[in-house]
Amino acid sequence: MVSDTAASRGPAAGSASGGSGRSSGGSAAGVLVRNWAAFFLLFMVLLFSFTGRNFLSVVNFQNVLYLQTVPFLLAAAETFVIITGGLDLSIGFVMGLASVSAAALMQVFLGAGLPVPWSIFLGSAAAILIAMVPGLINGIVITRFKVPPFIATMGMWGIANGVALKICGGFPIAGLPDRLSKLGNGYLLYVLPGSFVSFLDKPQWFPDARIRELWRLVPFGIIFVLAVLAALSFVLRRGRFGRHTYAIGGSMDAAVRSGIAVDRHLVRIYVLSAFLAGLAGVFNVFQTGVGNYTTFSAMYELFAVAAVVIGGASLFGGKGTLWRSALGVLVLAFLENGLDISGVPPFYRYIAVGVLLVVAVTIDKLFPDLN
Repeated sequence: MVSDTAASRGPAAGSASGGSGRSSGGSAAGVLVRNWAAFFLLFMVLLFSFTGRNFLSVVNFQNVLYLQTVPFLLAAAETFVIITGGLDLSIGFVMGLASVSAAALMQVFLGAGLPVPWSIFLGSAAAILIAMVPGLINGIVITRFKVPPFIATMGMWGIANGVALKICGGFPIAGLPDRLSKLGNGYLLYVLPGSFVSFLDKPQWFPDARIRELWRLVPFGIIFVLAVLAALSFVLRRGRFGRHTYAIGGSMDAAVRSGIAVDRHLVRIYVLSAFLAGLAGVFNVFQTGVGNYTTFSAMYELFAVAAVVIGGASLFGGKGTLWRSALGVLVLAFLENGLDISGVPPFYRYIAVGVLLVVAVTIDKLFPDLN
């Protein structure tokens, strides 16, 4: 059973730790501090709707959400790690490792004569299992040999990238079945105004030349990531696994005294992080139709950390939720999209992300009971 001291850092208690925290939390300032990311997102939507042409449209919003499928999964991975007070810098390259592994294995299975559906399934499943190996190694190195998470995962950052480049030879792996991209880029609804509504796929008779006339609504990727986030959020907020995760981040000593197998749980956390990175890599294959290694300039892991912190998680552990991390992803996504549509040079994106990250950490330090 988790002690009250250790569990008090959980999401339900984070904003109610003490009478003064509760009273100030209900004030206007408390509401603003707790939800500053949501207010900032609303401000950006209003601003860019005036400065960016077609920013305020269903198509643009849908495209932004669709393109964040991978960042949502990586932010979810980082959320679990950061709540425990750790950091996983390897998820970006683990994602690339899973992507090229999935594509290479699919080619092997197809070459062996397996049907396309089985080749896709087995290649995807095997790639996710391969991606979990770096997470297992990270967890063992951190818990058994007491290597700081920053160093351990940075080492795996390079190892995973080197293995991925060895598998693909430095080039994306192409020649995969068309069914992959059709699944990864499919929509729930296809609507031709005044003519028809089609579910899951456009009618066979509808010509590709007129595809721009269709309203394509609710991408499969959005449904997929919402389902994953909902399941993970339930585990984090309602399950024993989640309670132990918050307890370790709140006070590792108290967690040990409460009888929690801290080392074993941390290993599971890093394996889960790698699993989600692998899932992101496999889904990237479905989206692009090729196996992509991660480039050094992509910085997926840094943007994932930024999204989690902007969403209200504390780098000191014990605080954070998946839905708030998803909100952080949206803040970064709409910031980039709005600046791009408004014609602002792209390097300002990095400046803006840096400023937001500093603001988020400052808010967490100044108002630990409100944020």
